[in-house]
Amino acid sequence: MKFYRPARPGDLGSLTAYEKETPHPQRGEVLVRVRAVSLNYRDLLLLNGSYPVDTPDGLVPVSDAAGEIVETGEGVRRFAVGDRVLNTFHSDWFGGPYPGPAALLGYGNGQDGWLTEYRVVSEQALVALPDGLSYEHAATLPCAGVTAFTALTGPRPVTGADTVLVQGTGGVSLFALQLARLLGARVIATTSSAAKAERLTALGADAVVDYTEHPEWGKQVLELTQGRGVDRVVEVGGPGTFGQSLLASGTHGAEIALIGFLGAGGPDVPFMDLFRSGITLRKINVGSRQDTEDLLDLLARHPVEPVVDSVFPFGRALDALRHFESRTNLGKVVITI
Repeated sequence: MKFYRPARPGDLGSLTAYEKETPHPQRGEVLVRVRAVSLNYRDLLLLNGSYPVDTPDGLVPVSDAAGEIVETGEGVRRFAVGDRVLNTFHSDWFGGPYPGPAALLGYGNGQDGWLTEYRVVSEQALVALPDGLSYEHAATLPCAGVTAFTALTGPRPVTGADTVLVQGTGGVSLFALQLARLLGARVIATTSSAAKAERLTALGADAVVDYTEHPEWGKQVLELTQGRGVDRVVEVGGPGTFGQSLLASGTHGAEIALIGFLGAGGPDVPFMDLFRSGITLRKINVGSRQDTEDLLDLLARHPVEPVVDSVFPFGRALDALRHFESRTNLGKVVITI
């Protein structure tokens, strides 16, 4: 079987294809023939050596995949040969409260990932893939789709009475836009160009704010909500956007779902601004197997087509990563295997 891993730590350009014998599953394990994977920002950080946590060198990258079971080990009960499956982002978080990073081994940073033709995993690390989802669309779900879903649900699920703020056109933000509209919420999006604004509107955004024209875009969001502010912020920018997200939340006790750190810099946020806002901060750790199954159940009842920017063949995996690194994509970048 063929698989990829970097030849040199911290050097994306050293990503190299290797070959080895296809492994066989042991007790409780299954062999997955990988059909498609999708790329996330963390994959780039890991390959470029800028991930904020120390990781072993030389791991197979990529956290998200869809495929089919081609062999089962002794005692496997959840799946049979021929079943279509999706991996869970956390291979050993099945439900309940987040167990903490020390208890989890992430794909690409704690264990080998999915940029490979075959992968042996525990049967517990997979969920059944509904017939209505293609492998390419399904592969976009484990990280970005589940993250957006848990950001909108959680302790207080978003409803039709809420307004949700999403940032930019990355995978999580586009899923959050689509799912929030599915839940009946009003959605305000931010972006950097008229062309992207048109695409966001076509996907269902009720209003779009261009942050290049309005650097203090939080004020524009307040105007769009008649001064009240939004009810949920899907915060992917981190330090570069948090101040404006806080402003856009008003003072009625909104929730900011903390997800990423795509934006660098940003002003310090005075304590009194936080105090007056009454906001709740909730850190999102993607989600558990149960969260993944809940998302798939929602999509089975109310189909939503994930936004895919481009699809690359397995032999052009580095080209796919370079395209993703360019930040010119609008939607997910997928590699088929």
